[in-house]
Amino acid sequence: MLRVNVDPAGELSAESLAQGMAELIRILAASGAQVSDRDLAAAPRARREVQVLLNTADAGADTERVLASCGRAFGTAPTPGVITYVSRGTDADAHGVLAGFGLTGEIIRVPGTEGYDILQVRLREADLERVPESRIHTALEASTNCEVRISAV
Repeated sequence: MLRVNVDPAGELSAESLAQGMAELIRILAASGAQVSDRDLAAAPRARREVQVLLNTADAGADTERVLASCGRAFGTAPTPGVITYVSRGTDADAHGVLAGFGLTGEIIRVPGTEGYDILQVRLREADLERVPESRIHTALEASTNCEVRISAV
């Protein structure tokens, strides 16, 4: 889920916000993105954020695409907000978490002895110097509900 502030200056009218939302839904419909129905005019002026649900393997490129789409739909210079990852616990979800940090790695899933799978994640040493291992570990555990073991290669 990507949040985008489509009216950072808080200057759009209720009508402009409604028209922009309708246009954004139309623009993103072909890509499979889902825009959460939200009354932006009722939101505080500084938090007029649309919420876009994406199924993506390239969070960076899709964030840029959504920002550009929001700019076209609302006629503003939107700013990205918080990204929330929705997960089903799959290896693809784990790769998506890594992609969110700008990482790629090898993921091996093995059955654990206590009913939980264990994800063995192999990342480049240089990547672990750039992104704290604890952040990666926490995000992977939360997204997969598995025990996570990270090693550097």
